Amino acid sequence: MRQLAAFTKKEFIEVWRTHKFMILLIVFSLFGIMNPAIAKLTPWLMEQFAGTMEESGLLITEVTVNAMTSWTQFYKNIPMALIVFLLMFSGIMATEIHKGTLINMITKGLSRKTIIFAKTTVMIALWTLNYWLCFAITYAYNAYFWDNSIAKDVFFAAFCVYMLGVWLISLLMLMSTIFTSASAVTVGTGSVFFVLYLIGMLPKLKKYLPTKLPDALNLLLGVGEKGDYALSLGIAACLVIIQLVASVLIFNKKKI
Repeated sequence: MRQLAAFTKKEFIEVWRTHKFMILLIVFSLFGIMNPAIAKLTPWLMEQFAGTMEESGLLITEVTVNAMTSWTQFYKNIPMALIVFLLMFSGIMATEIHKGTLINMITKGLSRKTIIFAKTTVMIALWTLNYWLCFAITYAYNAYFWDNSIAKDVFFAAFCVYMLGVWLISLLMLMSTIFTSASAVTVGTGSVFFVLYLIGMLPKLKKYLPTKLPDALNLLLGVGEKGDYALSLGIAACLVIIQLVASVLIFNKKKI
């Protein structure tokens, strides 16, 4: 436990020194503000383009925005924030392997599984902080400008997308133990997600895949029930454990 605590602290310090912490904080905060801002500005933007659209034969009627408009933006924008997050940490193992810093630590007795767990803990902690910060900002602005009660199961739907991020982080960690370059880790993580997304296009299989979790926006619209996402959440949680165990096993046998 002492090794884990010490190495986790070292990872947090590294994140702070490389300014990743502040960058993520700014990015997720901006996304949180942007969701209600876009919704609030939509009627004004439509008015500005009304003349041009009428010349093209299109008639713009009055546009009504509410909290649901903002939440729709949240679920459109959060995948982009997640991609930024994953890209920032795609070299979390490769960088240290190339620098040789891990070799010194391992030869001094640092357990390899401690490295995996510490790095994963830091990534999940940062994802948790920034994701729920983004959610809280959007929720607060929506409550101020409109009324969040128009959206159903707001917190459960948000948790579904949060778990998607946790699953992808553990997948990124697995890819980091397999490949030795940040670009390969990114491609590997993206490829697995893309393949599962394609498989999920089959209705009978989609409910078993983590790639169903982003569809939780439908819950806010009153389409479907919480139970429709139970299998996806359960399998995502199981995959997190399996991927972390696989990461430890692979990294234990990896030559650095």
